[in-house]
Amino acid sequence: MASLKQLAAKTREGVGKGAARAVRKEGRVPAVIYGAGQPPVAISLEYKETNKLIYAGHFLTTVFEIDVDGKKIRAIPRDYQLDRVRDFPIHVDFLRLAEGSTVRVEIPVHISGQETSPGLKGGGSLNLVRHAVELIVPADSIPEAITVDVSKAKVGDSIHISSITLPNGAKLPPGGEKDLTLVTITGTAKEEA
Repeated sequence: MASLKQLAAKTREGVGKGAARAVRKEGRVPAVIYGAGQPPVAISLEYKETNKLIYAGHFLTTVFEIDVDGKKIRAIPRDYQLDRVRDFPIHVDFLRLAEGSTVRVEIPVHISGQETSPGLKGGGSLNLVRHAVELIVPADSIPEAITVDVSKAKVGDSIHISSITLPNGAKLPPGGEKDLTLVTITGTAKEEA
């Protein structure tokens, strides 16, 4: 499960394009915290720390405790924008989390058992159909990944989301595909001589 990370922020007075440019000129990243029935809070983050967190991975599935001028706010990043040319962060949106809330997040799919898979040993290829799956999970226990075991998969097999155990408290969003294909083993099996 993802751990709670600390992040320091300062409130910022102005909002809009001009105010955001002024914040970036100071070497900071403009951001906003919204949701949970409370008014939005305009903040700024330290550039180096924000850049490091975004490029470390799992940024959009990490819950942060943001210290805004001494007041702690639990939030999860919902979106961030990067400069189109230089790829540095120019804005971050955070969703404030109420106690016991659930969030809709993309969870990465990881594969295990490739070394012992009869389909892969026999010349088949692994096709990862979904690199991530959207799930509704408790905000205080966002899983790092969903692991799909292919150790018994043969050529022609497909592994669907219904055949794996979802992390505790996780469920598929309503209205979506019910039995997503996650992995297929393709190719032709080698004939035994």
